[in-house]
Amino acid sequence: MDRAGVLTKFKNAKLLRKLVQATFALITIWIGFRFCAFYRDLVEGAEQVTARPPGVEAFLPISSLMSLKYWILSGDFNRIHPAGLVIFLVILLTALLLKRGFCSWVCPVGLINEAMNGLQKLLFRQPVVVRRWLDYLLRSIKYLLLGFFGWIILLKMPAPALKAFIYSPYNQIADLKMLVFFLYPSTTTIVVLSVLVLLALLIRNAWCRYLCPYGALLGMTSWLSPWKIRRNAETCIDCQKCTKACPVNIEVHRLGSVRSDECHACLQCVAACPVENTLSLSTRKRRLAIRPWLYAVLIVVLFFGSVLVARLGGFWQNDIPLSRYREYIPMLERFDHAHGGHAEH
Repeated sequence: MDRAGVLTKFKNAKLLRKLVQATFALITIWIGFRFCAFYRDLVEGAEQVTARPPGVEAFLPISSLMSLKYWILSGDFNRIHPAGLVIFLVILLTALLLKRGFCSWVCPVGLINEAMNGLQKLLFRQPVVVRRWLDYLLRSIKYLLLGFFGWIILLKMPAPALKAFIYSPYNQIADLKMLVFFLYPSTTTIVVLSVLVLLALLIRNAWCRYLCPYGALLGMTSWLSPWKIRRNAETCIDCQKCTKACPVNIEVHRLGSVRSDECHACLQCVAACPVENTLSLSTRKRRLAIRPWLYAVLIVVLFFGSVLVARLGGFWQNDIPLSRYREYIPMLERFDHAHGGHAEH
């Protein structure tokens, strides 16, 4: 393939991913506006209240993890935050089938992170280069955070404790607490967010690479995926364009199969390869390859198809009556202080 053809392929693949990212970002923004309107109507005591968008529960992963364990132990797919559990399961399924595609194709935080990378290039000639030994050490932070939540929820909490928390008023309005947390941030919140923004400007992919426990969970799950980036050494011309295109610094040109937990399946390395059928997201012996357009279709169908099935099956809307939300609204500030001013996010 000539240089112009390679460049066109790379740009098309990148544009396709950006379109999918933008679609999910717009949906997230719409959910945010609808949820703000729902909260405003409750606070103002409006007679007609804006319908609460169930998709907001995607931002309650801790509650969803508890619900998953409780479902396994008791068989009860609870209706407190059912959409959150559905989305949590879909994200895990995505990692199992399509590696960490959620991070690079769906997650709005991933999109913000990429925007920060672009801003970084404008402000600085080069990002801070983290030495390999320090990079490995820092990457362990997200696994330690994941291990902490796993230890508390998966190992320490029996079914009765899980049920008590899931059906508690505190968990029932966890989504509202999260909204208040960001609408009215404390000084500590502002300082922490400012530090995270500064880190993102100085170190490429700082949040996703070092701090996100969700990314750690998906990275571990993606090890089980039969699809991996695979390189045909016989046709490889060792141009190293795949490695240069990788946003997470994986040395793709040295590997037969990319098994790294940091691979987000963005497929930029595949699009950058100038030799046809040399690099692909595929199963063993490159038998079943997934091209970027097919990947986009699969990840969109997985998410929207699952939402449709959940709606039809009655596993999307929660069972919390509006009267209970009105009852809990005055408790928001008390809950916030009682739990140290932190909301789940």
